[in-house]
Amino acid sequence: MPNTQKFGTSPVFFTAIATILGAILFLRFGFAVGTLGFGGTLLIIILGHLVTIPTALAISELATNKRVEGGGEYFIISRSFGLNIGATIGIALYLSQAISVAFYVIAFTEAFEPLFNFLSAKFGFIVPRQVISIPAMIGLSALILKKGADIGVKTLYIVVGILFVSLILFFMGKTGYLEDGGFRFSDINFSNKKDFFIVFAIIFPAFTGMTAGVGLSGDLKKPSVSIPLGTTLATVSGMIIYIFIAWKFFTSASAQDLTENQLIMSKIAIGGGFIIPLGLAASTISSAIGSIMVAPRTLQALAQDNSLPMRKINRIFAKQKGENNEPFNATLLTSLIAIVFVAMGDVDAVAQIISMFFMVTYGSLCLISFLNHFGASPSYRPSFKSHWVISLVGFMAAVWLMFKMNFSYALAAIILMTLLYILTNYLHKNRKGLEAIFTNSLFQLNRNLQVYLQRSQKSRHNKEWRPSAICISRDSFDRTNAFQLLNWISYKYGFGTYIHLIEGYYSTAKCTQASTELAKLISQFEDDHNHVYIDTLISPSYTSAIAQTIQVPGISGMENNMVIFEYSKNDASVLGEISENIPLVKAGNFDVCVYRSTEKYVDFKKDIHVWIRSTDQENSHLLILLSFIILGHPIWKKSNIKIFDVRKEGAEKETRKQVKDLVIKGRLPINSNNITIIPENPKTGIKKLINQYSKEAALSLIGFREDSLKNQGKSIFEGYDDLGPILFLNSNTQKRIE
Repeated sequence: MPNTQKFGTSPVFFTAIATILGAILFLRFGFAVGTLGFGGTLLIIILGHLVTIPTALAISELATNKRVEGGGEYFIISRSFGLNIGATIGIALYLSQAISVAFYVIAFTEAFEPLFNFLSAKFGFIVPRQVISIPAMIGLSALILKKGADIGVKTLYIVVGILFVSLILFFMGKTGYLEDGGFRFSDINFSNKKDFFIVFAIIFPAFTGMTAGVGLSGDLKKPSVSIPLGTTLATVSGMIIYIFIAWKFFTSASAQDLTENQLIMSKIAIGGGFIIPLGLAASTISSAIGSIMVAPRTLQALAQDNSLPMRKINRIFAKQKGENNEPFNATLLTSLIAIVFVAMGDVDAVAQIISMFFMVTYGSLCLISFLNHFGASPSYRPSFKSHWVISLVGFMAAVWLMFKMNFSYALAAIILMTLLYILTNYLHKNRKGLEAIFTNSLFQLNRNLQVYLQRSQKSRHNKEWRPSAICISRDSFDRTNAFQLLNWISYKYGFGTYIHLIEGYYSTAKCTQASTELAKLISQFEDDHNHVYIDTLISPSYTSAIAQTIQVPGISGMENNMVIFEYSKNDASVLGEISENIPLVKAGNFDVCVYRSTEKYVDFKKDIHVWIRSTDQENSHLLILLSFIILGHPIWKKSNIKIFDVRKEGAEKETRKQVKDLVIKGRLPINSNNITIIPENPKTGIKKLINQYSKEAALSLIGFREDSLKNQGKSIFEGYDDLGPILFLNSNTQKRIE
């Protein structure tokens, strides 16, 4: 089988440096110095490299963590953010690279400006640039299609040689403008500050070539060595060269000459009339070669991942040709796109949008590096290491500069990327979005938050109460009532952990069963309103499961403080078992909920009834607070809370005032008309009253005392035959409403 990974570090470096020292250098960099002065241009170089250097370091880091395959930047992004987001950025990246080919070819024609000027002055001919640009594009396409990347790399060495000769002659040239050429801090001027970001938008594409060599990743012998070395060296070298070029411009020509003559370099360099147009031609054609080698490989990688809209299209562009597996079809499409834009002749507006997409790519690469640092996954072990601060600065600078360069184009780019993601997600629903990179970061964030919360809980004397409830059930696949209650509690204000009990001794078979049933439960309860953490537990008995679970720390970072038991109204056989285990839970100072569910449909438009008794003041605040918390779930949005307070005869007025004051003080959404004070009647038992008043309630909350449970056993939960769902509550301590 042929070895397609055959290049070393040189192509990466030369592809990147030739793209960095490209058309902008020859055509517009003098304009920047003339407009902003040396100080302003120096600031552009520094600001631009706040994005490019972190991106180069991020790529170097990512490339040394695992093998970067074909597609370069697309491969890194898609394997970090998932194939759908990777495809979104990858398609935009490919279009940017393909249109960049046209941009460089159009710039290439500017090397023939002396010829165009001669024909115009001598014969009066106004020759369109397409006379040269279209044949040049067709010739370049034919060369790459016939010879592949190998001939591209060989040509690259020649044009890079010409480029460096032209730069050397430029630095050797003298104009007499500033004979001493000495450095003075007073010369670091900054003029026309209001035009800074306009000029920055024109100049920034000069710095976007540092990742050009990454697209050759599939054709490299050792991507983990060649990409870091070649990319970093090209980026730093490019920055240093640009600083010296800016100084050379500043000391060699006036601001007027720099802004009015786009080929001012030809007036400065030795033999500039010949070598500068030749250098411009070399730099632009080398950039075009670099782009036309890279873009098809990005498209090919997208097709191999089946990320393009249609299967047939994926098959076409995933195809390889020849012994070196060249992306022939992808190169053909890239050439056609480039020819179309070359024929248009002016891609200035498109070039700015291209810069936006490159910014998105660079920002994404820096974000990936930052998240990998923050996530601290054991599998992330790059041999080349950057620092997370550098990556974060690169990401933030990329986003900020996008909007500073051109707000409209930045917004258009983001909207287009969003629409592209929606389409990709629709076409590939089976592929989930973000992968392990965000999961690892969330793990780290959650761990740090839990440690912080644990420490802060110990330092707080007056703790604000909120429920952190756990529920253990063997009946998860028979009824979901317990889970629903836990979800009502945890949706907005509380935290919930649902434990599915698998009775038996710990074994391989039981572990397999637990994994299978957990996956089934997660899938069963997977919807937008589920805020409950689900897990399984293997334990020999219900009692041992409770003892194990109540000792486990809460997932919220705060200790669990509430245990929920559940049984069905139609099958109260487990009520005795629940009653026997409540003292075990109370030994751990937990609040206790016993939920009697029904199979009957619950009308959530009806009210939640709260029952308070004069002999049960410890539970009163928990009853009111929990009714309010349950009401926070969207399913209860049309329901109201009604309070029924049973007091000794003659205390009705005082009790009503107390309850109203409590509701007002606690800012609870309970209308005063929904507060009912019922005088105690020895002839009418409390259960009879509750059955009478609450038989139409959607949910009834009733308190119970621990001493009553000891004396009466499970009978305290019985005798409410006319009611629907009931939530019996016992508070460990009286909660504060303030």
